[in-house]
Amino acid sequence: MTQEENRLQEARKGTSDWKKWGPYLSERQWGTVREDYSKDGNAWDYFTHDQARSRAYHWGEDGLAGISDDKQLLCFAVALWNGRDPILKERLFGLTNSESNHGEDVKEYYFYLDSTPTHSYMRYLYKYPQAAFPYGDLVATSKQRNRGDMEYELLDTGVFNSDHYFDVFVEYAKQTSEDILVQISVCNRGPEPAKLHVLPTLWFRNTWTWWPGTPKPSLRQITGKIGSAAVAASHAQLGERYLYCDGDTALLFTENETNNNRIFGTPNVSPYVKDGINNCVVNGKQDAANPEHTGTKVAAHYQINIGAGETATIRLRLCDLAPSAVGDPFKSFAQTMQIRQRDADEFYQDITPERVSKDEALVMRQALAGMLWSKQYFGFDLHKWLVEHGVDSMRPGQEAMRNSEWFHMVNQHIISMPDKWEYPWYAAWDLAFHSIALSTVDVDFAKEQLDLMLRVSFLHPTGQIPAYEWNFSDVNPPVHAWATIFLYRTEQALKGEGDLEFLKRSFGKLMLNFSWWVNRKDRFGKNLFEGGFLGLDNIGVFDRSAQLPTGGHLEQADGTAWVALFCQNMFEISGELAAHDSSFEDMAIKLADHFLLIAHAMNQVGSDGMWDEEDGFYYDVLRLPDGSATRLKVRSMVGLLPLCATTVIEPWQRERLPKVTEILRERLRRMPELRESIHPTGAGHLGYGDRGILALVKPERLRRILSRMLDENEFLSPYGIRALSRYHAEHPYLFNVGGEEFRVNYLPAESDTGMFGGNSNWRGPIWMPMNALLLRALMSFYLYYGDSFKIECPTGSGKLMNLFEVAREIANRLIRIFLRDKSGRRPVYGGAEKFQTDPHWKDYVLFYEYFHGDNGAGLGASHQTGWTGCIAKLIEIFGRIDANQYLAAGKKSGFAKAATSRR
Repeated sequence: MTQEENRLQEARKGTSDWKKWGPYLSERQWGTVREDYSKDGNAWDYFTHDQARSRAYHWGEDGLAGISDDKQLLCFAVALWNGRDPILKERLFGLTNSESNHGEDVKEYYFYLDSTPTHSYMRYLYKYPQAAFPYGDLVATSKQRNRGDMEYELLDTGVFNSDHYFDVFVEYAKQTSEDILVQISVCNRGPEPAKLHVLPTLWFRNTWTWWPGTPKPSLRQITGKIGSAAVAASHAQLGERYLYCDGDTALLFTENETNNNRIFGTPNVSPYVKDGINNCVVNGKQDAANPEHTGTKVAAHYQINIGAGETATIRLRLCDLAPSAVGDPFKSFAQTMQIRQRDADEFYQDITPERVSKDEALVMRQALAGMLWSKQYFGFDLHKWLVEHGVDSMRPGQEAMRNSEWFHMVNQHIISMPDKWEYPWYAAWDLAFHSIALSTVDVDFAKEQLDLMLRVSFLHPTGQIPAYEWNFSDVNPPVHAWATIFLYRTEQALKGEGDLEFLKRSFGKLMLNFSWWVNRKDRFGKNLFEGGFLGLDNIGVFDRSAQLPTGGHLEQADGTAWVALFCQNMFEISGELAAHDSSFEDMAIKLADHFLLIAHAMNQVGSDGMWDEEDGFYYDVLRLPDGSATRLKVRSMVGLLPLCATTVIEPWQRERLPKVTEILRERLRRMPELRESIHPTGAGHLGYGDRGILALVKPERLRRILSRMLDENEFLSPYGIRALSRYHAEHPYLFNVGGEEFRVNYLPAESDTGMFGGNSNWRGPIWMPMNALLLRALMSFYLYYGDSFKIECPTGSGKLMNLFEVAREIANRLIRIFLRDKSGRRPVYGGAEKFQTDPHWKDYVLFYEYFHGDNGAGLGASHQTGWTGCIAKLIEIFGRIDANQYLAAGKKSGFAKAATSRR
């Protein structure tokens, strides 16, 4: 094993807590639901960026390139001042929903360059302008733009012209699990010398104000080695910690307390408040810092002059060793930093397939670094929050309050976030895809994430999995079971055996969630499901989560397909458990039965069914109040999702469960109409290697759907599969009701409507998670068919491919988004010339929320390495196996094992 794998094993066994300290600070705590105590629920306006420097948070902390312990009691981050800004740069700035023409948007340039899974080594880059940061210009200009205009970006303001900026690299290296070295390297990219104030900051999260009776911690200056400064941090729960600052630098102390005078116009509890260091440095108010050199927030104040093109370095050390034990705190600093860098290189070399290119390896490593940097402490006690709003959830008849039905929730965990600025809160279905990507580097953490959502402090008593903090009751696609069985198979590949206890404890709670879906989202018991927008935002004709303008209800092709896949995943899990405990056999039979009934309902032939024989495609069905039905004939991802409800049954799986196999054979014999509703399987219809298959889509329909999906004039983009067919560019779908026209156009970039905030678009762009599921479907069909099923790819090209080759072609197109092309340009950066040509920008990769349907440019949140991090898994899979290897490995041990086996 590599050194990093040894550390992972120590963390797993509990012999050393290597994950206790990590990048667990949010990048935006202001503007979140947790900090919202308004009457109207407008979180963005209640707690603004302008207030953040002065107002103590309740539930979490934010910072620049920051770290904390796993309870976020003690925090460390970097603050900067260029001498021109009106405030310290302590956190990332961005626009709120109402300020930007495309919804909330961070307006900074920062990059997660490296991280090991235990955070034994991390590297981060922030690009800081030397001119005054254009806060006002960004807000004012963005407000003038409409939805059809491009976003106004920081580069557009001109502050990076002539390279007048600093590259601020922040590196962390752990000497032990409690001993962290910090190196801040500032490079002046400008043409002349420039001065910068660097303020590494240590502070305690304010728990003493919000939880009465909690002991107040303290920071105090102590005597350290000559030529350095030292701080002792004392906390009742955390114990003693020490910060050593290299060089004879000033220490500025204040309290992490709200500046009530500035925010509310009321007296301050203490003269030393949260923005005291800001007021001391920026405004020259020397009395804003505590002369007694004590408090709950402290910054070391470095003032450095840097020549053109030169680099200045600052060193710090945060550890549990007192001055008497540490001696010279920086004696072995450089050596340890180099060792941890080498450990990181060794770890990534080990997990990166040999045959991937150097550029692919760079993309894979930065994608995974982004995944690891996007961990965040998420603290939220719903009952306490509701009581603070004057709502007692145990007393009926009170005014409704956001998330009031989730009063049982107590979240205080490290969770993988979609994006720590735009989405500094977990989203359940995002998290399932995060776990797939994270399994490449840390399968234990990936499993923990899935476990969390099923804990009693998360899962609703009804069985619903919480969606996200803006509305925990929203409905996310049920992909949790799919991720669970994937991680189980992955661990089988990595360790030789799967975690049966993980599978067993997940199964029982997933059955609660399955029952919730069956009882809540199949309103007429017809095995046809709804679910609302299901994470796909504006993909429909109208808001599928709201009351329909026509009345009636929708039977959703995607909702029904999701539940069909859910059935298959649960069937596979119960079958695995039944091989070790026969009491699970009945559940396997029940779940298979349910899949058959869903398939029969979904695949019914007729004018009011979801399948359209003329178009060869699935559509949502609108059931009107008078009982009539209309297909909403939008060619979208909704109609491709039935492909994803596909699972291969290996011969060894049948052999382990003869009773289950026999009962299902008898069921299909007695009820041939069920057999006719699914892809042929079983006796007489076994595929390659005697495999069986559970699939919604039958062979003739598979071919027809794929012919559309692989048509470059429809779904197949040069950069993956679009969410909406390009057919609708010239043929928009129109629906009229009550004199109002609803329209669905092909929109390859941003949305032109305000539906769901306007910052997310499913009407044409490429979304990584859905592409990943389609790739899984293609590779599952390939395991069944082998080379016996071939199709034109692209449609009309005359080039026939088996389904593994089709999957690889789509994966290559997705990977191509991030790679340099022949001219050295990365499609992800579109026309942003600075990113395309500047040597100090072009190899720093951002992983966006979604991508332009025609040119691959990144759109939406710019650091959504959450599910876009799946690109690392695709590079790994297709860099490791070819079609023949996949068929052979799959026959022995299943999809996930074949796709993740490294040795």
